[in-house]
This record gives sequence, structure tokens and C-alpha cells, in this order.
Amino acid sequence: MAADVTAHSPLTLPVLPLDDEVVLPGMVVPLDLSDTEVRAAVEAAQAAARPSGNKPKVLLVPRIDGTYAATGVLGTVEQVGRLSDGDPGALIRGVGRVRIGAGTTGPGAALWVEGAMVEETVPDPSPGPQGARGGPMPGAVTELVKEYKALATDWLKRRGAWQVVDRVQQIEGISQLADNSGYSPFLTTAQKIELLETTDPVARLKLATEQLRDHLAEQDVAESIAKDVQEGVDKQQREFLLRRQLEAVRKELRELNGQDGDDESDDYRARVEAADLPEKVREAALKEVEKLERASDQSPEGSWIRTWLDTVLELPWNERTEDAYDIRGAKATLEAEHAGLQDVKERITEYLAVRKRRADRGLGVVGGRRGGAVLALVGPPGVGKTSLGESVAHAMGRKFVRVALGGVRDEAEIRGHRRTYVGALPGRIVRAIKEAGSMNPVVLLDEIDKVGSDFRGDPAAALLEVLDPAQNHTFRDHYLEVELDLSDVVFLATANVLEAIPEALLDRMELVRLDGYTEDEKIVIARDHLVPRQLERAGLAVGEVTLDDSALRKLAGEYTREAGVRNLERSIARLLRKVAAQQELGDREELPLTITDGELRALIGRPHHVPESAQDPAERRTAVPGVATGLAVTGAGGDVLFVEASLADPETGAAGLTLTGQLGDVMKESAQIALSFLRSHGAELELPVADLKDRGVHIHFPAGAVPKDGPSAGVTMTTALASLLSGRLVRTDVAMTGEVSLTGRVLPVGGVKQKLLAAHRAGITTVVIPKRNEADLDDVPAEILDRLEVHPVTDVRQVLELALSPAEVPVTAAA
Repeated sequence: MAADVTAHSPLTLPVLPLDDEVVLPGMVVPLDLSDTEVRAAVEAAQAAARPSGNKPKVLLVPRIDGTYAATGVLGTVEQVGRLSDGDPGALIRGVGRVRIGAGTTGPGAALWVEGAMVEETVPDPSPGPQGARGGPMPGAVTELVKEYKALATDWLKRRGAWQVVDRVQQIEGISQLADNSGYSPFLTTAQKIELLETTDPVARLKLATEQLRDHLAEQDVAESIAKDVQEGVDKQQREFLLRRQLEAVRKELRELNGQDGDDESDDYRARVEAADLPEKVREAALKEVEKLERASDQSPEGSWIRTWLDTVLELPWNERTEDAYDIRGAKATLEAEHAGLQDVKERITEYLAVRKRRADRGLGVVGGRRGGAVLALVGPPGVGKTSLGESVAHAMGRKFVRVALGGVRDEAEIRGHRRTYVGALPGRIVRAIKEAGSMNPVVLLDEIDKVGSDFRGDPAAALLEVLDPAQNHTFRDHYLEVELDLSDVVFLATANVLEAIPEALLDRMELVRLDGYTEDEKIVIARDHLVPRQLERAGLAVGEVTLDDSALRKLAGEYTREAGVRNLERSIARLLRKVAAQQELGDREELPLTITDGELRALIGRPHHVPESAQDPAERRTAVPGVATGLAVTGAGGDVLFVEASLADPETGAAGLTLTGQLGDVMKESAQIALSFLRSHGAELELPVADLKDRGVHIHFPAGAVPKDGPSAGVTMTTALASLLSGRLVRTDVAMTGEVSLTGRVLPVGGVKQKLLAAHRAGITTVVIPKRNEADLDDVPAEILDRLEVHPVTDVRQVLELALSPAEVPVTAAA
């Protein structure tokens, strides 16, 4: 049954205000009488109770921010005396709740009010049906009492208040049990006022239970956090103690070994101050030393700082090698180590001459920049681009470092990783300077055309700053984050395909083309460099096996056909291995041995690249009409390209143009132009073009697995079609290159030097080139021009006159 709350007859009581405090019925509290209002209330109560002889009564009313609560507590003054600190005080017991009414008058200086006691009716705790007023089941009240007592006992045990536990267990009344929570120190004033103003005992007990339950939950969380924190603190203290002991042991060991016992951070500070560093670098290094001194031993930042300081201190900030200003000696070194490649040798000689004059006139540093160089060596494989870099460093007296860029896809490989990453390192440029041990080495950026890009960035874009003479004197690596002067470095970049280098990057480099070696140069390279090296690798002494020039020439011309000398070196190695094996097996007489061109076939088999001119006339590719010889440029240098044309049988009904050989769009368009020119000028050229309306034309480029593109085969396709229609053979010794227009003009093309070298290797003696490419002949070696008959032309009619042999069969029969 729910509690009944009724009011008694009015009471007139002096008000004892409690600032930010609440007293509930049943509580006994001491109050300080030094407070004027408290003293006035107690004295007024004493004066009013003196005639009757009863205990003085006061009204305990909470006062929050100057505002009185609507409900107070009737209190009896049990005793007046001295508090424990010696001040006057009164002991007051709370009796019951009072509804505060209107103010009135009374004796003394206190505030008097009228009020009425609030009577509480407690439900019967015995089992029974639910009360008529909708209150809780009596069994539920009993469970509520048990829960509150259990929670209160738990909280008191945690505080060690064992003597209070029994007193709480002995409380039977619901109202008294709920009001007992007024002693709880964790309740706020607002929570206590809520308990005071809740007149229903069961509801008040519920509220007290919820407040106590919430507090215990918060206390559990706080204890868990405190436990974790304490465990962490204990671990740190233990680790700190062990590290201190370890440092003491290390110090003792250093002293026993006669080493300096200073702290590591002091050692780094001394190293930084003693190092010859630029001013800004020194400031940055000292800041990192200060961070290291402040960092705890267990902090990972200390390891990162030490790695960074080691890297900075190992860099040769002010170390430079003296350039060899003996210009003639440098040129002689280049000539001795590499045959040919005159453009590169001239550029290095010019660079050294300018450096010498600048040094003589005190112009070593202009605008903060030194006189470095950035060269791009572009050419087919095997022409010596990589080995040339080491020769340049040798000639200049500088250190040499090679940086392989083939397959690099991460921008951080060039600029370094930021130090926020675990395992961060400086980029390859900084590591190259560190490896060289000087600030002016020769750095070879090998295979720069094979740099890739993906989601990690574009390394080619990061190279823009490295290779820009206007910027690289203030290069900043992401790892170092200090300026590094690269303006005195000689950068040599190598590439096979010029088109694969981004334009912005190519614009920052001086382009030097290495188009390949002539046959005479290959013989010199083989005699002076390749043969001695392969003799040593084959275990043969110098002079035991000699290859005369005729054998070397045949190896270079018929056993290999390349712009460089790699396959030539492999052929020489194979030849010497064969000789060494025969010597060990007893199949050959005692050495020394001289190998001539006649002995090559017995040792390494037949040649693979016999010139067309050396073959039987009936076996040559141009032995039938419709086949012409063209010239092309590939990634491996210049090469000879054959074009074949044929006419379909008119009975098949297959008209139109068919192109095969994996051709690109530009080459397909060149074929259409060649066919259109012959159709429109057939009468002028005396070609039977009338049958082209009903017969299909097929143009094929052999080596169908190799992609081909470009306009330079235009004159070759025109010549092949003219040969097919006229029945006149194309001369075997003639090769051609050039773009053709619809009007028959021969337009300029690229790669003339490489194409002429390829023609010479293939045994061609006559080459037709566009008239506007005549200036490119200045780049062709003189010995090649002496062996070739070069015809610059402006019109395709001139090409046909030079390339087609006289007709041997009637035109109609050929058609």
C-alpha cells in the first residue's frame, strides 16, 4: 500500500538557514554558533522553550544562492556547548519534514515562520495484493530495502566503515532508511534537496537507491582507470629504474675501458659543434640535439633523431675534390678509354675549359650557384653510355656514383621519405652524395627513360628540381629538410628512347646523342678493350690468342648487327671459350694462336647477318618486283626495313588496300598517300594503274611481331608499289628514307645518322634521303660518308629514277 502523507496543526518555529547544506530527518549534525543567524535561531528557540521546559525546536531550511527551499526539517537542539575545535556549537537532531508557510513574529532576532509537519504512512511490508492507490507490491518494497542495504554495505566496506554497516542493517523503517542517505558525502546539494522534498517514503528510497547505484558504478570505472594508470606508472618507474641501472653499468664499463663516460646527447652536441657544417644546417642539428636531450630514453623519437643526426654528420657538406684542369690530359683519357663518341668528349672538354677559366678569374660561385652540368646521353643499348660516366669522372678527377633509376616508381626514392614514417631514409640523390664523400661528384642517372609512376608519385617530376641548374643549389630532401647544394654536381643521365623522357625533364638537360659505332670504331673497341677483357675472363694470357682485324671485321659485320658492341663482346667471349676448351681437351696445338676470318665458321658456326649484296642474286629479297629496302630507327638503333607489295587476282574481287605487319596509324596513312599518288600520276610515270580499280593491293612489312610506326617509310612504299606495277626490280644496293606527300614531295625525317650507320652495317652502298635532311650529314662520321653514295632528293620521281632498275619484262606482263 502506498504511503499516506498528511499535515499536522501549524507550528511556529525560528528559521535556522543552512547555506549549501541539507539535513534530513534522523540526522544529528553539529552547527557552529559563531554564525550570527545560527546563534539567533538557537537563542530564539531556547527562549520560546524555556517556559515549557521542552527541548528547543528550530526549523532547518536549506538556502541555495539566497533562496529558501519550500520544505524544511524540524530539529531539536540536543546540546549546546563547545565543538572539537573549541568554538561554540550546538548539536541538532532532525525530527521530521515541515511544509513552510507564511512568516510570523517571535522572540529574539531570528526569522519566525509558520509550518505544518508532514505525516508519512509506511506501507505494510507483509505480502499481499497491490495497493488500491497503485503503489508497489509489498514484496517489491522488501526487495527495494534489501537492495539499498546491500549497496550501502558495499559502499561502506569500500570506505572501511565497518562499524556503520551494522547500524544500517538494523534500520527497519523505509523512511528512516531513505533519510539515512543524507549522510552520503558524494550526494550533491541538489540531490539532497530532491530527497528532502520527496515526501513518499518508497519513492524516496527508490531515489536514494538509484543515486547510490550510480555512484558505485562511477566508482568502479574510476577504480579501473586508477588501476590501469597505477600499473602504467609502476611499469614506467620500474623501466626508469632499470634504465638508470643500465646507464650506471655502461658508465662503469666505459670507465674501466678508458672511454669517455659522457652522455650520448652530450656526445652528439660535441660532434655537431666540431663538424664543418653550413650555418643553417648547424642550427637545425643543434635543435635536434636539444630535442634528444629532452626526450626520454624509452621514447622512439630519440632513435629517429639519432639516425637523422648520423646522416647529417656523415654528409660531406664542405668536402670537394679538385678538378683536373689539364684539358689535354683529360681529353687523352677520354680518347684512351672510349673510341668514337666525339660529341660527348667535346662537351666534357668544353666544360673543363670553362671551369678552369672561371676558377682563374674568381668566378667559381656566381649567385650562389656553382658550375655544374646536366647532360642526357641518349642512344641505343651497348654504345657505352654507362661506362662513359666513369670515364668522365676519371678525366675530371672526381668521384663517381651510379644511381639506377630503371623501374623506380616512388617519388620518395628521389626526394626521400618524411621522418614521420618508420624506417624513413633520405632519397637516392642524398645517398649518392654521401657515398661519394664529396659535394661535386659525377652522378650517373642510369636509365632515366624507364622511370615509372603510380599512386606513390612521379619520380620524373621529383627529378625536375634535381636537374634544374637554377634550382638545385637549394635542393631540399624530405628526410633532411635542410638545403643541399647540388649545383657543383655533374649529372649524366642515360636513356635509350628519347620520347619516353617527359618534355619538362628533357628541357632541363643538354641532349647528346650516341647513335652507335661505325665498323671501324667497333674494330678499335674490340682490339683495345673487348679482347683483352675477355682473354682475362677466359683464363688466357695476352698474346696466347690474337684476333686479326679481318676476323674482328667479320664478327662485327656478319655475326652481329647492332649499334653497340655487347653482342660483339659475346661473340668474342664465345670464340675464346671455344679455343680454351679445345686447348684443355687436347684438340688444338700449343698456343699462341692467331685467328683469321677463315677460321670463324669452324669455331662458332655460320654468320647470321650476311649483307644482301653478298648473297646470290636469286636469293635476295629484292629479286622480285614489289620489294624495296627502307631505313628505320628502333630502340636498338638504326635498322634496315623491307617493304613488300603484291596485287590480288582480279577474279577474287578483293579490291582496296590491305596493310599487315603491325603498323601504326601514321604508317597506314603513309601507305594510303603512296597509293593515291601513284593513282593520280600513273600516266605521267608510265604505270598501268587502271587495273587498281578491280584488284586489291597488299603491302606487308616483315617481322610482323614488331610494332612499326612513323612517316619515314613513305618513299619506300611508293617505290615498292611502283616496282610492282612497272615490273622493274628495286636495286639491291639502294636503301631510302623520307616522308612522301600527295604531290610527290619528299619531306624530312629524323634519325638520319642512325639510319646511315644501319645502311653501312647492312652492306648498302647507295642511300636516298630528303634534301632538307642534308644538314644532318655533318653528324655522320666521315668514313661512313666515304663508303656511301648519298642522294638528297626533293621529289619521289627522283627516288624512282635512282632506285628502279631498267625494265626487263613488258609492263603489261608485270601488271
